[in-house]
Amino acid sequence: MYIVVHDGVPNDSSAPNYYVRYKDYIKNVASSEIYATWPESSIYANILAILSFTLNRVYTEWYRNQGYNFTITSSTAYDQKWIRGRNTFTNIDRLVDSIFANFLSRPGVRQPIFTSYCDGQRVTCDGLSQWGSKYLGEEGYSAIEIIRYYYGSDMYINTAVSVAGVPSSWPGYNLGIGASGDKVRQLQQQLNRIAQNYPAIPKVTVDGVYGSGTAEAVRIFQRIFGLPQSGITDYPTWYEISDIYVGVSRIAEPGR
Repeated sequence: MYIVVHDGVPNDSSAPNYYVRYKDYIKNVASSEIYATWPESSIYANILAILSFTLNRVYTEWYRNQGYNFTITSSTAYDQKWIRGRNTFTNIDRLVDSIFANFLSRPGVRQPIFTSYCDGQRVTCDGLSQWGSKYLGEEGYSAIEIIRYYYGSDMYINTAVSVAGVPSSWPGYNLGIGASGDKVRQLQQQLNRIAQNYPAIPKVTVDGVYGSGTAEAVRIFQRIFGLPQSGITDYPTWYEISDIYVGVSRIAEPGR
């Protein structure tokens, strides 16, 4: 759920460590390294590379295995560019929200692939060229075609089965009017708890049936938190509800 970012080179003991929410970290890096005006497929491909690079650092405990107490650094000589306190771009926010549980895989390899990349102008490398990906996007390449152009034809997009820190993982399909079952009940329970802190959200009946009342509560939640107001619980909405639910639940815990 959190990335511990060392704001300097690895052996600089004077550099501070910051605990950064995973999605916020990815949005910061993407906004720091690429341009929001690039083709969406190019931005998507770069975010996938950033996601996979980050998850590889997490999965392998790269720095902790060397005796350090952080996950990753802000030094581009070693890792990715992260700037404390910077603003992020709206379209990058939206794309990260829609794919943040994804990473890049190869057949037979369990861990997220270490996706080396560079800007492709000042520095070249054996991996994705950021500016090269921009030009490929302008030529009509899709995100996965850009990824395979640089990393090989066997690369594919994988999705985490569950995401740490949230109480229930994405059901795999959008929830809308007419849906029913345990996932809907879970959603209703979370919305009612969130409504205690955000009273503009109407309380709903926890019956496991996605009716007009649930759709309206979701729509108001989406309005409050800057999501498209469809009343449908899609992938970004599901995880935003889970994220906010975890936050308000922890606020209410004794000693916090």
